[in-house]
Amino acid sequence: MSVVSLLGVKILNNPAPFDAKYQFEITFECLEPLQKDLEWKLTYVGSATSSEHDQELDSLLVGPIPVGVNKFIFEADSPDLKRIPTSEILGVTVILLSCSYDDREFVRVGYYVNNEYDNEEMNDDPPAKPVIERVRRNVLAEKPRVTRFAIKWDTEDSAPAEFPPEQPEADAVEDDGTTYGAEEAELEAAEVEAEATEAVKQNGEDEEMAGAEDTAGPAAVKADDAESEAGSEDLEADSSGSEEEEIEEEEGENEGNEDMEMDEDGETAAQTAGKQSSMQGQHQGEVMVH
Repeated sequence: MSVVSLLGVKILNNPAPFDAKYQFEITFECLEPLQKDLEWKLTYVGSATSSEHDQELDSLLVGPIPVGVNKFIFEADSPDLKRIPTSEILGVTVILLSCSYDDREFVRVGYYVNNEYDNEEMNDDPPAKPVIERVRRNVLAEKPRVTRFAIKWDTEDSAPAEFPPEQPEADAVEDDGTTYGAEEAELEAAEVEAEATEAVKQNGEDEEMAGAEDTAGPAAVKADDAESEAGSEDLEADSSGSEEEEIEEEEGENEGNEDMEMDEDGETAAQTAGKQSSMQGQHQGEVMVH
């Protein structure tokens, strides 16, 4: 548990010119009397590629600290341009506000800072050498990154544990690996049993289908034979009927011819009638055979 808790940080001059001082209003709470002072620092990150360009803008000792809620103003100078690469002056960088007790850091607040010119023309076409008088900084105070660390305060009881506490009851608990292995084995056995049962069911269905085909085979053949015979009878009946119709049509035509021939020659008509009667007898005999 931390003896000092940071409650809030307010940036008083934002946005501001690049070379203006930083001003922070810091509020914190102290839960018990402290023997030493708190040290606050503000660090400017000069380059994103190397920590060599980081510079501590200012530091402040605050104390003695009364128990309760406390508030103070922290001011820090602007960064030294000589320690910042020329290509890193404009653009986005970071500032870090931190607090330590007895050289042990317990809280750190990081802010993004955007440095740009105060007009669009210079931002669109920046000069080769930065014009610091026209550069303004804007701290993104709405999105701070707060990191807290557990430290030892004035008593040994407040020191963070270096090792996790002993848990003798944990030794009596069954190993998770053993339990997991047993559960996995049970699942595999259940899957094998299910596959075997499914295979037996499929084999039974195949045998039933095979038996059904053997039983139904002869009956189906007989039924097909019966249907084929019935179909042949119908076809013969149809063919005989068609032959009778053809005979009747021929008789009608022959009779017409007989009438015409009788008018011309009686003998020829009588002979034709005899031939037609003999042909009719032959056709009727053929029909009876069918």
